[in-house]
Amino acid sequence: MIYIGVDIVANDRIEGAVNKFKDRFFKRVYTENEINYCKDRKEFIPCISARFACKEAVLKAYYQAFGEVLPFKRIEILGKHGKPAKVNIIDDKHSGEYWINISISHEKNYSVAVAVIQKF
Repeated sequence: MIYIGVDIVANDRIEGAVNKFKDRFFKRVYTENEINYCKDRKEFIPCISARFACKEAVLKAYYQAFGEVLPFKRIEILGKHGKPAKVNIIDDKHSGEYWINISISHEKNYSVAVAVIQKF
């Protein structure tokens, strides 16, 4: 079976959360690896916005596949400049039962992500 999640987010919405909640927002949503990756990018807000959209897309597909709502901090979006992003589900009790593929993109105003899960 194949499960799909998609999400789009306005980058200024994420920027507003960053400005309003500061470190509380980061600690609730992102892992240290994600924060450090985006800090090294020229466009910080689109980078973290794309990861937010991707976490939402993964959450939607994962819920369809397993009936479990994952907290944002258990969904880690790993990047390597110039290569496709990958997802790591932290403490995943379904590890080995599926594969997951993601695609993320961002531009000045919006970030979008798609997640596809295939159960074995």
